[in-house]
Amino acid sequence: MGDLSIAVLVGRLTRDAELKYTTSGQAVCSFSVATSSRVKKADQWVDEPSFWDVDLWGKRAESVNQYLTKGKLVAVDGSMRQDRWEKDGVAHMKVRITANDVQLLGSAGQGGGSSSGGATAAPGAAPGAPYGSREQAKPASGRPQTSAPADDFPDDIPF
Repeated sequence: MGDLSIAVLVGRLTRDAELKYTTSGQAVCSFSVATSSRVKKADQWVDEPSFWDVDLWGKRAESVNQYLTKGKLVAVDGSMRQDRWEKDGVAHMKVRITANDVQLLGSAGQGGGSSSGGATAAPGAAPGAPYGSREQAKPASGRPQTSAPADDFPDDIPF
C-alpha cells in the first residue's frame, strides 16, 4: 500500500480567493482557510487558530472562484504537501492543501453550494434535490425510506 496524505478542513476563508492561470493555461484558485482547536492553557480553554493555504485546479477553480469570499464557511477535501525552501541560509517549510473538492456551507440564503456548480442537498433530501428540499429519497419500491426512532435508548444512561 502506498503512503497516504489526506486533508479535510471545515473553516472560514481568511481572504477572497485569487484565480490565476499557469503559462500553459491551467486555472488555479488560491485561498486560505482558518480553523481552530480548543486547547487548555493554564486553567482556561482557549481557541487556537490554524491557517491553511489551499489550491484548487482546473474547471472547478474557475467555477467556484467568484463564491469564495472572505468570511465564507467552506469544507475542503484534498491532499497535503510540504513545500520546503531556503532563504538567506534559513530553512523554511509550509504545508499546502491541494483541494479535490470545495463546498460552500450554510443555508441557501447564505450562498451555500458546491464547487461542481450544483447546490448542496439538504440532509435527508433525495440525491440531486436542491438545497432546502424536504423530499425524501425513495427506494426502488417507491415508498419513502423510514429511519428507526432516535429515542429507542434505555432511560438509565448515566450522562
